[in-house]
Amino acid sequence: MKKILLSLAAFLMICCTVCAQKKEKQTTNELSSKTLVAYFSATGTTAKVARSIANITGGELFAIEPKSPYTRADLDWHDKQSRSSIEMNNVKSRPALKGLKANMADYDVVFLGYPIWWNCAPRIINTFIESHNLKGKTIVPFATSGGSSISNSVTELKKAYPDLDWQTGKLLNRVNNNDLQSWIKSVVR
Repeated sequence: MKKILLSLAAFLMICCTVCAQKKEKQTTNELSSKTLVAYFSATGTTAKVARSIANITGGELFAIEPKSPYTRADLDWHDKQSRSSIEMNNVKSRPALKGLKANMADYDVVFLGYPIWWNCAPRIINTFIESHNLKGKTIVPFATSGGSSISNSVTELKKAYPDLDWQTGKLLNRVNNNDLQSWIKSVVR
């Protein structure tokens, strides 16, 4: 009798596990076809995080690229005459994009990634937002940084684009996959 009960308990546990995995896979698949992971990455750090988010969500990756790529000298924040310094010191600066993302209407959720520059999102993020219709979409900011938090950049983006549905942003430096999955589940339901 004990063997039968143990076998039955094991069978029920396996069934429950399969059902839970199937439900989680369904949730990911439902999210994947409607999720875009758009990111700007000057050095590859933000791109790495964006790829992880796309892998977890099943979303589509889109690199936000400047029409004229940044050189090492352009990114020298110690040089007040570098391209990035000039752009960041001018709130109206809008670096030209290499290309636009087609079919934005296909997405419900947009993870928007960027490095923190001067405690803000790089101006190319403004160009991306202003060049695409993001109304009605859930915008989930994420960032990487050598020393700043994401707080001010998200505050500034919310202030500049108050009509968009902003979720809580997160700084994702050296984040492990489990923590990344937990955060994604908490912001996208």
